[in-house]
Amino acid sequence: MNELNTSGKFTLVRCATAPPLHCIRYVLFFCLVLLLGAVPLGAQGPAAERKTITLEELQQMALQNNPTFAQAAANIQAAEGRKKQSGLYPNPTVGYQGEQIRGGAFHGGEEGFFVQQDIVLGGKLGVNRKIFDQELKQAEAEADEQKLRVVANVRMSYIEALAAQQTLELRRNLSKLAEDAVETSHQLANVGQADAPDVLESEVEAQQAQLAVTMAEQNQHRVWKALAAVVGNPRLPLMQFEGKLEDIPPVNADEVVEKIVNESPAVRIAELGVKRAEAALARAKQESIPDLQLRGGVQQNGELLSEPSGKHVGLQGFADVGVRIPIFNRNQGNIVTAKADVERARREVERVKLVLRERAASVVQNYTFSRTAVERYKSQMIPRAQRAYEMYTKKYQEMAAAYPQVLIAQRTLTQLGVSYIAALEALATSSLSLQSYLLTDGLEAPAQPGTIDQPVREVNIPFQMGTSAQPR
Repeated sequence: MNELNTSGKFTLVRCATAPPLHCIRYVLFFCLVLLLGAVPLGAQGPAAERKTITLEELQQMALQNNPTFAQAAANIQAAEGRKKQSGLYPNPTVGYQGEQIRGGAFHGGEEGFFVQQDIVLGGKLGVNRKIFDQELKQAEAEADEQKLRVVANVRMSYIEALAAQQTLELRRNLSKLAEDAVETSHQLANVGQADAPDVLESEVEAQQAQLAVTMAEQNQHRVWKALAAVVGNPRLPLMQFEGKLEDIPPVNADEVVEKIVNESPAVRIAELGVKRAEAALARAKQESIPDLQLRGGVQQNGELLSEPSGKHVGLQGFADVGVRIPIFNRNQGNIVTAKADVERARREVERVKLVLRERAASVVQNYTFSRTAVERYKSQMIPRAQRAYEMYTKKYQEMAAAYPQVLIAQRTLTQLGVSYIAALEALATSSLSLQSYLLTDGLEAPAQPGTIDQPVREVNIPFQMGTSAQPR
């Protein structure tokens, strides 16, 4: 519901024959009708000449400029590097060795070169790759979550900005009416039909309305700056928005909560944490399997074979083969630690699901209340306020009601319009939060692979509905 129908019937009166006060009232009433009918809730205010921008354009801008996407891509690249490094074979060792080296006329001793290589047994390198493969999948899941987070943040900021824009337009309408009321009060005072308190009251009302406009303008700039930051373009000039807050499809809260618990990226990341912990446990168990140590080479032996011949032993080869026997250290402590990490990771999945249910319950409550409030504003309160306004204007036209009563009725109708916008904003944000797995902060940096310990980020508090959406 974008428009409040404030039109009413009025009787054409010739001011030449009617009393001055009666003419002033007719003119004032006609101005009120034209103003409210020409600038409804969804009308364009002074900012109508600004360039418009759509939600799709904002989302595309965020996908191109938000720095967290580059961070997520860097995390994936780092995880790929760790996975590759973990499966590489150990480098061989090449060296020189010498024994019993003697100089002088004897020229004895042994000198040569050797090559040493460790042969990794037990499939430990393959298990290493499995560990870091899970980290890579965590980084990829984190990147997918970040995209959902940024898109949800842009959409939520768009809703806030659209609500701020409509609220500002409505506040400007009310301020214009208050200024007209001041002028009318002065005219009535000039003909002796209004007292000084009436004039002062209308002036205070106009000042309050102007202050409300200033606050609405500041709120619009605040929301716009936040939106510009999320899309990665902080210098983006203020623009008009296209769209309506009323187009909010209903949500089955129970089904959405179950979808959040079962399909949330946070749950996916926690489940990958379990697989990584299980791979680390398998690696810890295989650590006790010793690696084969090979060493061989060629050396020149300068020892003389016999005195008469004077020949040296010459070239000779050597080889060593060994293993480290796991008698005392069988990696028992690390195995216990790895088992504890697996249990902790499994409990983390349960914790994440419970946290999501807890946070979803708050959002579902906000959604349910907001939908009820929107329906009551739309079907009950605003129509009744509309009817009261029309009745007072009719009585005022017939000189059966004072002008302040018309002003109060009109102000009540406008305030209900502001509250209706706030209720629509709360409904849209809570609905979006449920459909976006409770993801909100698009500028929060994605967690780095290997350090992902809290799949549900503690700063990611579900969007809370403000008190402005409550009936007044």
